[in-house]
Amino acid sequence: MYVQGFVIPVKEGDKPAYCKVAQQAGDIFRDYGCIEIVESWEADVKDGNLTDFRKAVNAQAGEMIVFSWAIWPDRETCDKAAAQMEADERMALFEEMPFDGNRMIYGGFAPIFTMGRN
Repeated sequence: MYVQGFVIPVKEGDKPAYCKVAQQAGDIFRDYGCIEIVESWEADVKDGNLTDFRKAVNAQAGEMIVFSWAIWPDRETCDKAAAQMEADERMALFEEMPFDGNRMIYGGFAPIFTMGRN
């Protein structure tokens, strides 16, 4: 298993547009082997003393935090998908995103512990 994690600031009023893009992206990711995607809209994000989700993405007034992750079978599948998606015409949807992609933080992770759903 390989996990990609994302934290994104999205204007509160752009939630419907974000949800639409997330669903479209999910279809593309699935076509390339992604097992699961979870998109989460801020419900209880507190300000921290030194750092927090808002500071991490330089969230502005009126922006909400989106926390999401994509689960792949392994890093090889994820890396191969990333290379193939660059040539996929459907990825044009990312040209006009309902958020500032320069403030998105993301990374890939190798799990060290999981607790599955029953």
